[in-house]
Amino acid sequence: MREFGHMPVTREGVIAFAREFDPQPFHVDEEAARGSLFGRLAASGWHTCAMAMRMMCDDYLLESASLGSPGIDELKWKRPVHPGDVLSVRLTVLEARPMASRPNVGLVRSQWEVLNQDCDVVMSMTGWGMFRRRTGASAGLPA
Repeated sequence: MREFGHMPVTREGVIAFAREFDPQPFHVDEEAARGSLFGRLAASGWHTCAMAMRMMCDDYLLESASLGSPGIDELKWKRPVHPGDVLSVRLTVLEARPMASRPNVGLVRSQWEVLNQDCDVVMSMTGWGMFRRRTGASAGLPA
């Protein structure tokens, strides 16, 4: 397990993302947000995903042999994210193995938890990443 990232959530960022990708009133209009279940402006869950992706890229993906992902198995938005929050990521590797059809590619199943400044989990997701394997990397991994 490792923790990384420091992503301040801004009002301008919440509104800009929502206007382009998720223009529901509680993401773009503070007055409408006050009357919503959130009680105030809230970031789109997809914005939270994008901020988590940015922190993952900055911390390790851009320096790794990442080959992308075949998908996410589970995604949960557990708490609203608001302007003024500061997000970070906790990464736990659950499983790692070579890809059966391409032994030079490793599959890594991970759980990512996005935390706010109070260490509350605001989002969690579990999924797979694909990484190029080093020559001779099979030691210790099941076939």
